[in-house]
Amino acid sequence: MEEKQRPWRYQETIIQFLVMVNIWKAISGQIHYSIPEEMQKSSFVGNIAKDLGIDRKQLLDHGLRIVTSTGMIQYFELNFNTGHLQTSERIDREKICGRAEMCILKFQVIAESNLKLYVIEVEIMDINDNAPFFLLKGWELKISELSTPGSHFPLPEAQDPDLGINSIQSYQLTGSSHFSLDLQMGENGAGHAELVLEKPLDREEQPDYDLLLTATDGGDPIRSGTVQIRIIVLDANDNAPVFSQPLYEVSVNENIPKGSTLSTVQATDMDEGINGDIKYSIQKITKRDSQMFLLNSTTGEIILIGNLDYEESSLYEFEVQAMDGGGLSDRSKVVIFVTDLNDNTPEITITFELNSVPENSRTGTVIAILNVQDKDSGVNGEVMCSIPNSLPFQLKKTMDNFYTLVTDRALDREQVATYDITITTTDNGTPTLSTSAIISVQLLDTNDNPPVFLQSVYTSYLLENNPRGASVFSLKAIDPDWEENARIVYSITENQMSTRPLSSYLSINSETGVVYALSSFDYEEFQDIRFCVKAQDGGSPPLSSNVSVTLFILDQNDNAPQILYPSPPTDGSTGIELAPRSSEPGYLVTKVVAVDADSGQNAWLSYQLIKATEPGLFTLGLHTGEIRTARFFLEKDTIKQSLVVLVKDNGQPPMSASVTVTVVLADSIPDMLTDMSSIPVSEDPQSDLTFYLVTAVAFVSCLFLAFLLVLLALKLRRWKNSQLCDNGSVHFDGAPISQFVGIDGVRAFLQSYCHEVSLTSGSRKSQIFFPIGSCTNTLTPQQAPDKPDPILLIGDSNTVKEEAAISHKSITLLISDINDNAPTFQKPAYNIYVPENNPSGASIFTIKASDPDMDQNSRITYSILNSNIEELPISSYISINSETGTIYAQRSFDYEQFREFQLQVKAQDGGSPPLSSNVTVRVFVLDRNDNSPRILSPSQEAKGSALFEMVPRSAEVDYLVTKVVAVDADSGHNAWLSYHLTQATEPALFTVGSHTGEIRTARAFVERDAVKQRLVIMVKDNGQPSLSATITLNLVFAENFQEALPEMKSQPSSSEYQSDLQFYLVLALAVISFLFLLTVILAVTMKLRQSGHPRFLQCFGPVPHSKNGAIFPPNFEDGTLPYSYQLCLSSETRKNEFAFLTPNIQIADNILSGEKSYDPFTGRSESNLHLEKVNDDKQAQPNTDWRFSQAQRPGTSGSQNGDENGTWPNNQFDTEMLQAMILASANEAAAAAAANPDGNSTLGGGATAAGTMGLSTRYGPQFTLQHVPDYRQNVYIPGSTATLSNSAAKRDGKPAASGGGNKKKSGKKEKK
Repeated sequence: MEEKQRPWRYQETIIQFLVMVNIWKAISGQIHYSIPEEMQKSSFVGNIAKDLGIDRKQLLDHGLRIVTSTGMIQYFELNFNTGHLQTSERIDREKICGRAEMCILKFQVIAESNLKLYVIEVEIMDINDNAPFFLLKGWELKISELSTPGSHFPLPEAQDPDLGINSIQSYQLTGSSHFSLDLQMGENGAGHAELVLEKPLDREEQPDYDLLLTATDGGDPIRSGTVQIRIIVLDANDNAPVFSQPLYEVSVNENIPKGSTLSTVQATDMDEGINGDIKYSIQKITKRDSQMFLLNSTTGEIILIGNLDYEESSLYEFEVQAMDGGGLSDRSKVVIFVTDLNDNTPEITITFELNSVPENSRTGTVIAILNVQDKDSGVNGEVMCSIPNSLPFQLKKTMDNFYTLVTDRALDREQVATYDITITTTDNGTPTLSTSAIISVQLLDTNDNPPVFLQSVYTSYLLENNPRGASVFSLKAIDPDWEENARIVYSITENQMSTRPLSSYLSINSETGVVYALSSFDYEEFQDIRFCVKAQDGGSPPLSSNVSVTLFILDQNDNAPQILYPSPPTDGSTGIELAPRSSEPGYLVTKVVAVDADSGQNAWLSYQLIKATEPGLFTLGLHTGEIRTARFFLEKDTIKQSLVVLVKDNGQPPMSASVTVTVVLADSIPDMLTDMSSIPVSEDPQSDLTFYLVTAVAFVSCLFLAFLLVLLALKLRRWKNSQLCDNGSVHFDGAPISQFVGIDGVRAFLQSYCHEVSLTSGSRKSQIFFPIGSCTNTLTPQQAPDKPDPILLIGDSNTVKEEAAISHKSITLLISDINDNAPTFQKPAYNIYVPENNPSGASIFTIKASDPDMDQNSRITYSILNSNIEELPISSYISINSETGTIYAQRSFDYEQFREFQLQVKAQDGGSPPLSSNVTVRVFVLDRNDNSPRILSPSQEAKGSALFEMVPRSAEVDYLVTKVVAVDADSGHNAWLSYHLTQATEPALFTVGSHTGEIRTARAFVERDAVKQRLVIMVKDNGQPSLSATITLNLVFAENFQEALPEMKSQPSSSEYQSDLQFYLVLALAVISFLFLLTVILAVTMKLRQSGHPRFLQCFGPVPHSKNGAIFPPNFEDGTLPYSYQLCLSSETRKNEFAFLTPNIQIADNILSGEKSYDPFTGRSESNLHLEKVNDDKQAQPNTDWRFSQAQRPGTSGSQNGDENGTWPNNQFDTEMLQAMILASANEAAAAAAANPDGNSTLGGGATAAGTMGLSTRYGPQFTLQHVPDYRQNVYIPGSTATLSNSAAKRDGKPAASGGGNKKKSGKKEKK
């Protein structure tokens, strides 16, 4: 029994089987392994990599994997590191194979690299892992006492799921000598034991016996099972039950429902009574089968209580026993055959699949590998796989139930791009069951179709003189391929048209196929253009097709008739013809010969005589051009006859040319010469234009000079007046001296002093020194103090804060940071694109690094480590802001010098030790069109000299005269050069290749052409904006150098000099006019700035003298700020002190709120601004000279204490009385000022009491409201450093601010 409790002893058997593993590779491509059952997970099965001839390191490359099936447990797996096949699940042979002698697990392994399939068989060997056991714990056997010795009685049979030697080998009976065992061997080799009676029984001696039956297997270790057998001795029963047949065989369908009666066993007993009552029971049945069947103990019906499945078990076998009441029994065997039905549909497992294949795949290309299974057996398990016949695919059966889907014929994506292949699997059962799976295969395009034009030949028509760049026509080609293989690029097959390449006439849009005319076509040059267009796709290799295109040029009436004879003279004279006086009517005087370069009706010419000295003297042939006499010459006829002949074509609209023919009536040449001398010569109209231009330049220049003289005189006069003002000889009156301002009902009488001052609007300084003495006569001049006496208003800013008591305490634990994180850049690398010619010092990029640390550990410093520039240090090209990471360009980059460079940027934190990280930054310099084309040939000579080329007179059409060679230092499209003929003596005589720069003759040289031809060639690049260069060539028609030398030495004609002179005259007139207009505008602007009326120009110009006006704050009626000053200071003053308040806006609001935001500033005439902060907490001792006596202090008598600190009255009644009195005085002063506009009004004290508002009688003659601040605030009094403090401050226990210094009168105005 100890062996059952120690399953670890299985290891010895497992090790023995591992040593005896048998591995072989069958010829059929199968690999067989043998392993024992109950092995641990990941146990070694076999070296599959070695058996398949694959390097274990290349298992993944070969795509080796186990083909899985739906619903099947995967017991094995591949170890890609070792190349071994190992177990993935615990294997129980009895559970998998049951009682089968051979237990083989079969699966497939596929190598996706070569699409080979391998069948693996693993035989599971049985081990003694199960002990024998009895289904019943106890067995009771009744034996009649009449039984004779040697009688056999059945015993319960033990069961052991193991096979062979590991199954039950022997039985042993213990407990009594009356009984023994008889082991019977069955047909299948399994034995069962029977009880044999050895001695007669006597119920009266011993009514029962207790025996122990032990079943033992032959495994190692030996396992056993026991059952208790109780023998009850019965009275005599001489007839045993007998079954009607020894074997019951039943065949049932697997789909029979539960509760069905499968069969009925029947036994008979000849006894009567209790000895004849038969009870049926099942014997020798497995535990699994006992859960499937139920035997009615009374009727003998075998009832189905489970579900039959042929795929699980096709045969059930057990024994039934019939026992009577006397203990006699009989046994019969029952065999139930399960009939298979077609109840399982076939299953399709796709083990390999290609979702896309090229359309040019060869026939037989593997698309997918399928595994088809049907759990049914026999005919029901036979399956067939099929696909539609219309598809270019085929299913091939490879082994067992494996099929391969391959291509059957050539594929064409242009016909079908995607195939949805439906694979149908059908079994042969009845009824037929089937299943299907869909494999979608997309065909990848290959470049197997060339572009095809919509037409085989294209013909188009275009009128001549078309605009350059106009669309001529378009053609279209299609390509049934896909994506890049279908992208068509159009191009014109290069063809030579006469002397110029076709590319100079036509171009085609490579994407759309639209053909454009690059030049204006001339029907007279060629009537049609034949070329080929090539359409090429983007495949590899590319495919193309060509189409022939014919472009017919249609004629337009664009050429006027050209008169060949008489040829027009070049000196302005007319053609001379001689007619004898004796000519008869119809005499042919001459013939006008003209041609028209057009064709058709556009070239039909007609001749008309439109003007004649004697209209009836000559006739002109309408179509011949013959000039004939219409009558005889008379004496009265003029000797010299002038005829104007018009030659007109028949185009729409018609074009014409005229020629003047002079007919001299003379009989001899001397007479004719006399008449020729009297022919007038035309005047040159250029001289009149030159005269007018010279006159205009002279007039504008004189006008400009006169205006400058007037301005200079006015300036000198103004300077003289300003000198007189500085000497004190000039006084300015007309402005009231006093002004009233107030706050909260308190009105103050102030004196205003006006000075000129220039301030910058953005200055933060706030003190300007200026002279105490000014242009007014109110104050006496005195020396400026050493320090400014600013007026500073200070409000009470005391606040009371209360804090609630805290009833709990909290402890804050701060975790100190250590430098454990290095800076990290946002990107692993940076690319910077900088256009060339960037300004030096410009920011070009900003890099950023982050550090999750805190404080000093996270403070990042950026620096540049190195670069790939070797010529100069990187600091001369790039710098970086160590705090922000902003990269600056130290110089202007030049794309032509270098196009890119690389540098390393380091980000280092401030920890200890510091941590850092680097990043690579690549700077790409982008090209700009900053270089003009440079002409290499013909080489530029010295300035002023001309370039000459000699052309033979006999040069034919398309003769190469010279070639202009130019280069551009830029790159890309900025360096694409085009050549243009911008100016020529004879424009139609020469042509310039737009891309080659070749200068060729367009026609043959004729006698009427000038011998010396001047060409101006412009070379222009393709940048934005485009840059250009020009060169002037002088071409001389001569056969040799000696003939051309005089022309080269000749100076330019007078007409050329005339045109240059006119150009310079126009330029001079434009420049002088512009300067004149600019001077007038500046003068008007300065005048407006000097005028005091426009308020927005007051601060832009200096005012030479003081102008005072009654300027009041906008809220004067409501009682606003009493310290408002108007300031005007001269920029030429030599004095230097003035104090004002800042900020200069919303001062009243700030004063009322009591803010301490005023800083005194100092501005000096030397343009040096110095900031001087006033310390509110540290002030000098008060000036005792300023203190009021008891009689001089404001308030009712006796209401003040004896404190001499200058404290404002703290009695509310006194302050209200003072306020009412000041309001009354202020209203009186305002009325007096309005009645006396000369500014000499006084209040209460006459002229001597000016500025006292009538308060001198009560408070003394020295007291004015300039010394009365707002009672709510601390005030610095101009002229003294003493401070008046309010009573609230005194109550709060704050000492009054004090200061030391000399007393000074307050006469300055503070500017808001």
